[in-house]
Amino acid sequence: MKSEGAAAPASAAGRLSFVSGESMRRLVQGDLASARVVLGLALIWIIFQSQNDRFLSAENLTNLMLQITAIGLISVGIVYVLLLGEIDLSVGAVSGLAAGVMAVLNVNHGWSPYLAIIAAILVGTAIGLLQGSLFSRFAIPSFVVTLAGLLAWQGALLEVLGSTGTINLTNPKITGLANTFYSDAFGWIFCALVIAGFAAVVLFGHRRRVAAGLATESVPTLVFRVALVATISIVAVAVLNSDRGVPLALLILLAFVVGMEYVVKRTRFGRHVYAVGGSAEAARRAGIRVNGVRVAVFAIAGSMAAIGGIMAASRLLAVNQGSGGSELLLLAIAGPVIAGTSLFGGRGSVWTALLGALVIGSISNGMDLLALSSAVKFMVTGGVLLLAVLVDAIARQQRQAAGRI
Repeated sequence: MKSEGAAAPASAAGRLSFVSGESMRRLVQGDLASARVVLGLALIWIIFQSQNDRFLSAENLTNLMLQITAIGLISVGIVYVLLLGEIDLSVGAVSGLAAGVMAVLNVNHGWSPYLAIIAAILVGTAIGLLQGSLFSRFAIPSFVVTLAGLLAWQGALLEVLGSTGTINLTNPKITGLANTFYSDAFGWIFCALVIAGFAAVVLFGHRRRVAAGLATESVPTLVFRVALVATISIVAVAVLNSDRGVPLALLILLAFVVGMEYVVKRTRFGRHVYAVGGSAEAARRAGIRVNGVRVAVFAIAGSMAAIGGIMAASRLLAVNQGSGGSELLLLAIAGPVIAGTSLFGGRGSVWTALLGALVIGSISNGMDLLALSSAVKFMVTGGVLLLAVLVDAIARQQRQAAGRI
């Protein structure tokens, strides 16, 4: 009897050890990238809060949400490009040029703010179509095409702005994009809709998989997921409401993340993006128009860069010769990679744009609160980008090793 009693705990310990080892393996290989990012984000917040007790204040967290909007929107387009295994080095310059076009049309030429915004987005789309066509039609490496675009569109911004150099934005329809906040009641209604919508999506997906005879998560796991989202939503709205309220900019970012995630995960085009990123030759043999997918993805990246530039200009109330410059490009690329989208293509999620922007934005915001010098900020930014690449490379090596085994 004693031997049997001893065997049971040993078996339980063995199972626990196996589960722990399996979880660690998946964490390293990137299968649990979201958990890795959340843990990292928590650590970042703890460190900065210990150095400055204003970091986790409602006012600063609201400012953080506003600061990450532009980076997050640009990163949404970057995710699509990364899923192809390509890179777009021009998105920062495109965002600045689009903002410049909007400002000039609205302020200097008296265009309606809506028409000016649409024109700016179309400029980004046209640039993406051009660069995507050059890349796919002539087989020029994407980093070469977009590096040339980086220089060209920076010059175009200077030409658009002219001798003035800076254009101040005063139209409330434009400035309101990043400076509008909603009431507490609106925030709680939005929170309830988010929780109800997520629960409905989880339940619908569970029933559909059961009806199709596919493996699905256990009911307690599904309940835990809904409870987690509900907790995060309630806490976020409570914090935002204790300051100025839920910002319109955050709603815009969430809308694009959810919408573009749906496109990439639930549509034929999205499946084609993953297929081309996994193996362009295999996708071509399967009848997928590889070049068409590539051009479309770069058009999406250009459009999202323009939207991000418009939001950045709205927050800063101006467009100048430095718009879209500095570390914006690196932050927009590093964010999704840190959050789990692979640089090598075929692996990732649009949600990494939001998670990555939170991580990157938190680091930048924390360094600003600590009044660190520009030299330190640039070195930290470069280090974060290098770390993101290293993590992605290690995860890829681990997956390959597991595949060979």
